[in-house]
Amino acid sequence: MLTHQTTDSNSLDRQVSALFAVLAEIHGTDQLVLKAGKLDSLNLMRSEKLEERVLALERIVHEDPTIDQARSLDEIPDMLEDLEEHLADLLARRTLEEKLEKKISAKMQERHLEYLKEIRQQVLKEEGGPDNAQTLKKYAELEMLEKKQLSRSTLELMRPKALEEVVGQESAISSLLAKVSSPFPQHILLYGPPGVGKTTVARLALKYAQAKSYTPFGEDAPFIEVDGTTLRWDPREVTNPLLGSVHDPIYQGARRDLADGAVPEPKLGLVTQAHGGVLFIDEIGELDPILQNKLLKVMEDKRVTFESSYYDPDDPQIPKYIHKLFTEGAPADFVLIGATTRDPSEISPAFRSRCAEVFFDPLTPQDIVAIVESAAVRLGAKLEDGAAQMISEYTIEGRQAARLLADAYNTALYKREEGDLTDLVISTADVQQVIQAARLSPYVGVKASPTKEVGRILGLGVSGYVGSVLEIEAVAFPASAPGKGAIRFNDTAGSMAKDSVANAAAVFRSLTGRQLSDYDIHVNVVGGGNIDGPSAGVAILAAIISAVWQIPLPQDIAVTGELSIRGNVKPVGGLHPKIYGARQAGVKKVFVPQDNWDEISEQSTVVEIVPIKTAAQFLEAILGSSFDRLQLPVAN
Repeated sequence: MLTHQTTDSNSLDRQVSALFAVLAEIHGTDQLVLKAGKLDSLNLMRSEKLEERVLALERIVHEDPTIDQARSLDEIPDMLEDLEEHLADLLARRTLEEKLEKKISAKMQERHLEYLKEIRQQVLKEEGGPDNAQTLKKYAELEMLEKKQLSRSTLELMRPKALEEVVGQESAISSLLAKVSSPFPQHILLYGPPGVGKTTVARLALKYAQAKSYTPFGEDAPFIEVDGTTLRWDPREVTNPLLGSVHDPIYQGARRDLADGAVPEPKLGLVTQAHGGVLFIDEIGELDPILQNKLLKVMEDKRVTFESSYYDPDDPQIPKYIHKLFTEGAPADFVLIGATTRDPSEISPAFRSRCAEVFFDPLTPQDIVAIVESAAVRLGAKLEDGAAQMISEYTIEGRQAARLLADAYNTALYKREEGDLTDLVISTADVQQVIQAARLSPYVGVKASPTKEVGRILGLGVSGYVGSVLEIEAVAFPASAPGKGAIRFNDTAGSMAKDSVANAAAVFRSLTGRQLSDYDIHVNVVGGGNIDGPSAGVAILAAIISAVWQIPLPQDIAVTGELSIRGNVKPVGGLHPKIYGARQAGVKKVFVPQDNWDEISEQSTVVEIVPIKTAAQFLEAILGSSFDRLQLPVAN
């Protein structure tokens, strides 16, 4: 019996030692000793008594120092079996944890390498910017393209660089400068035909005003230029380049950082960019009427307001500048200079009432000659005698005159075999070749002459800002029977011109005592020109009387005026361009209504201007002694 117990004791002892060895593998020898010390089991673990060693094993496995009851030899086998099961679970868990730790360690190492790569790339970006090899290559290509520049265009070269170089607009320039270079500058509308210098003068006017100490324009005052024909806006206010708009988060084009936070962003318009300076709108008459009214509101308030249903004043994520724009608006204190080729009647009355108006005159042939000669100097070329005069016969626009000169310059250079630019002479043949290639016709179709003709007189018309001479002619034949005559008039001349013929018939009877119905009369406006208004009445009467009495009329005079049925000459419009047209045609004397005298009394003396009050006064002035014949019977 004793031998059997000794054998069991030895077996249990070896089993306990094996379990301690497993614990040493799991925790490590040093860690096992430390753990036994913490669990107050170190002495028990080193004891020679099996019971105490089993107690130490139990405390360490369960990590419970409060276990103090030693097991009897009979209980130890079952206890060891439980401890073995517990150690098996612990060992399996430890093995799994080690595998997981290895995988975690591998993943961490992989992530660490990726992180290092990202950091490295970020450092490279911070040091070298967002560029890479491809973007730097494209940048280099752009730089190479920038170096390959052609010379300036001829039109840019010949453009006036100072107000003194602008030809034929002395009155308009002085009027514009007086309104801009003031402590209280005004908004201005510039009227005039194309190519006379409106845009150039507007650009230079700000520089002139900046030089004056009493003007509100600073050295950095902006000059913002835009073309009214190209300004497009969305009535929903999604976009408005002139006044500004709001980019709501849902719209394309909103900043990503603001869109992510549902923050609307106001975009400033040209009126704010022009704050403190000049906003120049070319072809302002083409601007959308609704946009014109919105611009007027800004001009009055000197501020632009913004609205958006996405704006929340209590949102802490909205930047200060956006809060300020929504609550106070953006400043827009500027001087508006608008240029147009339209008639003032076509411009909004609300706009005109808020702006001073300056009128640019059409250019005369002398002005075109001066422009061409000045441009030739800038080109470094010489002009053959008559070349500049030839160009002046085909255009009244300074821009087109410069273009024709540039074409003639290129033609002359093309003809030179050596292609040398020195001592280049532009001949009349070069100009003629350019004119023929462009298929241009002389601008002035009708010219005055010192001769006299029966049934022909020169009237005056106007289209836009450019006047012209109208050739009015009449023929008269005795009617087949008294009172059976007919009056014919070309339909293309307009309904008001026909009314002028009816008025002329009444005045004809009043002056002569004769019935116009006793004659077959044909009145014609040569070329079928449309006479917009009754201003040809006096001229039609003179042509009819000349045709009936066969009295020749001078061909170097012109007349304009509405004829009343009582023979009075009533005022007409467009006197300035009409007199310009007379000058272009070489007319020496122009007869105008007496009531128009005040508006043209200071006109240039290049053309003699004679005021008339009645048709009889005019006829007596041009017919002289022949005027007395009007009361005589007409010979068949």
